[in-house]
Amino acid sequence: MNRKGKLYFRYGTMGSAKTALLLTTAYNFEERHMNYLCLKPVIDTREKTNVIKSRIGIERECRWIYNDTDLYMLARELFESTMTVIDWFLVDEAQFLTEQQVDQLAAIVDDFGSNVICYGLRTDFKSRLFEGSRRLFEIADTIDEIKSTCSCGHKTIINARIDSNGDFVEDGAQVEIGGDDRYIAVCRKCWRNKRIEQASRDVLPFLDLPPIESNA
Repeated sequence: MNRKGKLYFRYGTMGSAKTALLLTTAYNFEERHMNYLCLKPVIDTREKTNVIKSRIGIERECRWIYNDTDLYMLARELFESTMTVIDWFLVDEAQFLTEQQVDQLAAIVDDFGSNVICYGLRTDFKSRLFEGSRRLFEIADTIDEIKSTCSCGHKTIINARIDSNGDFVEDGAQVEIGGDDRYIAVCRKCWRNKRIEQASRDVLPFLDLPPIESNA
């Protein structure tokens, strides 16, 4: 097949308008009568129907990706049933893909000449790479950062998980779906300073305890 596609990874922190960019890209493809398909891991259960929805209110129907979905076979079956190759695959929340699914997307690009654009987070609330993101960094043809700004003016890097008091959460499962009530994007310096402040606050009550009296 002479078609030449690319595997793209466009990453950013929460609130950096990744999903909005995906949806505007889909809209542009639709306006130009280009063949595309939107996909999204089903692990993101914030929406009750199979849609990709931005914080600004725009949305598009999508096809769910389950943990055991073989994306290469999915594409192949679509091509055979429609007798045409899909030009563009747009994948939201790509950090939740498995390593094997990212490899399957790469195979779709290489074997069928389709283009695949994956949008997602780089790291979790502990600043550790997600499985899908790690594999995309390893094999994507093009990697672009979607930048956003911390309240201090620096670039956001960390997707900090917060509790009901606004404190940063240090422990827990890597995947916990939530919005502004559970996450805040900050720069590395603010993330570090907040954690130091919290650690100091936890220690101070013990420093204020009265001395232990000896009976000797």
